[in-house]
Amino acid sequence: MSRTDCALSVSTRVAQRVRRLPKGRPFSIRRLAELGTSGAVSKAIARMVSRGELERVHRGIYMRPKSSRYVARVRPSAWEVVSLIARQSRQVLQIHGANAVRKFGLSTQMPLISIYYTSGPSRSLFMGKAEVRLVHAAPMVMQHAGTEVGMAISALFYLGKDGSTPECIASIKKALRPEDQTALMACKMPKWMRMALELP
Repeated sequence: MSRTDCALSVSTRVAQRVRRLPKGRPFSIRRLAELGTSGAVSKAIARMVSRGELERVHRGIYMRPKSSRYVARVRPSAWEVVSLIARQSRQVLQIHGANAVRKFGLSTQMPLISIYYTSGPSRSLFMGKAEVRLVHAAPMVMQHAGTEVGMAISALFYLGKDGSTPECIASIKKALRPEDQTALMACKMPKWMRMALELP
């Protein structure tokens, strides 16, 4: 088989695979790795981008364009994209404390920049003009990442010793199921946090 035939067959296989993917959902070019060499797959993807069949969301991450009755182009959420990037790097993401306290109804402030805690290095990513900030956090903060318990841990560390008032603790406990409260108390935590949670 000639080099041209190989490139053509890779291009065809990539196009067939991509067209089966849901519109508006980001995917990593790595999931196409078995279809050919990285160079051939990259060229096939680049051709689909130039034809408008794909959009580049971030380096190595693409999606099939999707429109709706309200917007010309549906954009994936920052969480979808950074979660994909984190999985590729085998890193863990946790909701940031500022968002966690807001979800528990303890704050109404909306962060101007999307921020997440990560088990990896701190860095900023850009999706178009939007910045997403990943902040390295200690293992204690990353416990139960992606769950209600993890959100409670993140909120408590963000509030700190002085901010974790009995009212705030009560709001967090009220939002958790009994089994989540049990899992929370089994987590590693500073003495001040355990004492605050154990108060009736």
